[in-house]
Amino acid sequence: MMAQYRRIKSELPRDALLLFRLGDFYELFFEDAQQGAQILNVSLTQRNGVPMCGIPYHAANGYIGRLLKAGRKVAVCDQTEDAKPGKLVQREVTAILSPGTHFDDRLLSADRNNFLAAATRSGNSFALAVVDLTTGDFRVTETEERKTLVAELERLRPAELVFPATDRSLHDLLAGRGETAPDADAPPAQTGPAGALFTGGILIGYDDWTFLPETAVFTLREHFKVATLDGYGLRGRTAATGAAGGVLHYLTHHLRRDAAHLTRLGFYRVADFLVLDATSVRNLELLEPLHAGGPRNTTLFGAMNRTVTPMGARRIRDWITQPLSSTRAIRDRQDAVAAWLADPAALAAFRSRLQEVRDLERTLGRLSLGSGNGRDLAGLRLALAQLPGIRAVLAPLAGPVPPDAEPSLGESLAPDADPAASEPGLIARLAASIHELPALAELLGLAIVDEPPMAVKEGGLIRDGFSPELDELRMAARGGKDWLAKLQQDESARSGIPNLKIGFNSVFGYYLEVTRTHLAKVPPEYIRKQTVASGERFITPELKSMEQKILGAEERGSKLEYDLFLKVREEVLGELRSIQETASALAQLDVLAGFAEIARMHGHARPVVRDEGVLDLRDARHPVLEQVLVDERFVPNDTTLSPDGCQIMLITGPNMAGKSTYIRQVALVALLAHTGAFVPATSARVDLVDRIFTRIGASDDLARGQSTFMVEMSETANILNNATRRSLVILDEIGRGTSTFDGLSLAWSIVEHLHHQVGAKTLFATHYHELTELGSNPEAAGGSADAASGVRLPRVRNHHVAVREWNDQIIFLRKVVPGGTDKSYGIQVARLAGVPRPVIERSKEILRILEEAELNLHQVVGSGTAAPAKRANRRRSERERLLQLAPAPQLDLFS
Repeated sequence: MMAQYRRIKSELPRDALLLFRLGDFYELFFEDAQQGAQILNVSLTQRNGVPMCGIPYHAANGYIGRLLKAGRKVAVCDQTEDAKPGKLVQREVTAILSPGTHFDDRLLSADRNNFLAAATRSGNSFALAVVDLTTGDFRVTETEERKTLVAELERLRPAELVFPATDRSLHDLLAGRGETAPDADAPPAQTGPAGALFTGGILIGYDDWTFLPETAVFTLREHFKVATLDGYGLRGRTAATGAAGGVLHYLTHHLRRDAAHLTRLGFYRVADFLVLDATSVRNLELLEPLHAGGPRNTTLFGAMNRTVTPMGARRIRDWITQPLSSTRAIRDRQDAVAAWLADPAALAAFRSRLQEVRDLERTLGRLSLGSGNGRDLAGLRLALAQLPGIRAVLAPLAGPVPPDAEPSLGESLAPDADPAASEPGLIARLAASIHELPALAELLGLAIVDEPPMAVKEGGLIRDGFSPELDELRMAARGGKDWLAKLQQDESARSGIPNLKIGFNSVFGYYLEVTRTHLAKVPPEYIRKQTVASGERFITPELKSMEQKILGAEERGSKLEYDLFLKVREEVLGELRSIQETASALAQLDVLAGFAEIARMHGHARPVVRDEGVLDLRDARHPVLEQVLVDERFVPNDTTLSPDGCQIMLITGPNMAGKSTYIRQVALVALLAHTGAFVPATSARVDLVDRIFTRIGASDDLARGQSTFMVEMSETANILNNATRRSLVILDEIGRGTSTFDGLSLAWSIVEHLHHQVGAKTLFATHYHELTELGSNPEAAGGSADAASGVRLPRVRNHHVAVREWNDQIIFLRKVVPGGTDKSYGIQVARLAGVPRPVIERSKEILRILEEAELNLHQVVGSGTAAPAKRANRRRSERERLLQLAPAPQLDLFS
């Protein structure tokens, strides 16, 4: 047996733990046992000096899940025949599981993909290919920007990432240690048994030759059965071809997985979408709350996800992190949402029917990979039963949308916004991709019982009447069961044993059981077989003869049922492409209907989207907070930004007034408009932006040895180096991580650079009131920046968050109004936070001294040569006045 184990182990990937079936247990041996026992916290034993540990067969899924969660590959070796005395049982590997390719529902999240990915590069190009084996999703992208590759990894978060094993610099980039210059003499990147950790998964070096163009092309052609890959968008894209071929080779050869349901490969360019870097995805809380463990409904995904199927939830996650950058595509989605809103009854009927479709993508994935069961077929039957009704609901909505469906806000439509009258709308196109498959639906209805069992080899799966041969075997087995019931009744009467019963044991079959109190009444022809605590078990020749007939019929029936199950499954897989197209269309319709439901419930408006650089929001609300606020009403606010008018909004105001909420709100509304959703506002004009950048909050990055201020400046540098005139920039409290004058100087210079060099639409929230010297107050002289004397930057407008003072207290009005402010109300906020009263009073005393010596930054605006000397003199004066303060009395915080 150990020779068999060693042979099987030698054929596996070296980093896979082998679970070797021995009877009712899976055993691990040698190093696998030592590693497995530590991860699973089970006993490590020895037999003949061989380390070993075991897990129960019937509870194996839970243990395998823990190994996968620890980042390990698991090879499952099963017995392929029944054990017979004196003969070695045949065994073979039935599955190689890994973090990126498993189907364990306890580890999978229904609303997110579980990606296996491959990254490579060719020349100056980087490529990333991802596969979700559970859904059949296979896509690839190529870019020349390292940051784009890293951002896509952060967005997609694959559970497993493979790369050419000897590419050390690529390894360092993927592992988050930055790009180092390639070193020809450097050793290959070592990833260890489980791979090096990267964000969200494990990093694994794989054979370089599988990523080479000639190998990758061969792998892809063989899989898709095509002569050229031009139809997949890969012409001239060597890196993308290498990544796609590499991940497919790893999947099919290294992990030995069947990938027949990967019927499509989609190429996409990141530049064709609104770009969101990892920082913005995190800062805007698109998918996860900023604070670990926070409620999911505080994210944009949580607020906007009104889908009724898991595949719809996965699709909206994609749409939120990859918004559109085409006005035509955005309006297509808007037209669909508008059509749903115009017919609330159809919206409700569609969502009700769609809910019964459930997760069609993963159902099909399980059936394709051989792990599906009768319940998956029953689920598919239920889904197909909904399709005629769904198409009937969609039919009235599927016509082209009239050109005047979009509100004009007083302006004409952009040139590309007026579709041809005969062009079908998005709902019509998606409805055309829904295949009803009546023959398959009928087959599933005839073949599969209403509530099939989980097991596929133990019978009870196929409906009576589907197979005459199976019906005959079942009648024979049922007749035998009736005979057994009559035998029990007759023998009890004949022997005078009232509680005699017939039972079954897998070791010696059917038996007659007699309790100890009635053993004296046992007839002489009974043959004693077993003694148990409650009595004795017996057999008779007549009983054994019938046992062979019953078990023979049951065994043949179970085998026939399994064969029929396989045939039905093959019929399903014959319609693989049609079902995949249907699932994709339903997922998109699910998201669009969810957008309509959100708009209906919360009064969202259809935004006008053009490409002229304007952002104009009226009574806009935060899409998340308006849903989760309970104790107060969310206060709406206006925003107007444009390339030639107000390019930069400089927003001042106290802590807790709502500055950060407001600037996040504007970014989220702009992002939502690019997904095709309606937005929380009474009206909105959101022209295309190419990127959304954010610099909000900060914390130390201990893993990279970066301080809070270093993180802040790194993110700011990224914005200044990569933002364009078409970008939207959100900056919150730039410069607060260093000294006051350093921070103010940096913030000042950053505003100037954004104004003069970048030109991006910007919201800049700050406590540096001196920065208001850079802009104008919109209400002054009719809001004309040129009319304001001494204005340094004509496209900067001052705004502040209004508060009301009352009895030495402040009331936050949450309203953003024109004009700057020179009050921070920091001491009042500290009092609200519970800072002890003596500290508050002392801080007021110090504040009075500082305010008397306030620095006049108008001198800096003048840029005179005397300004630095005056500033130094004023700082010395401030220090001298502070030193003259009477010492503070000892603060007794416990009195």
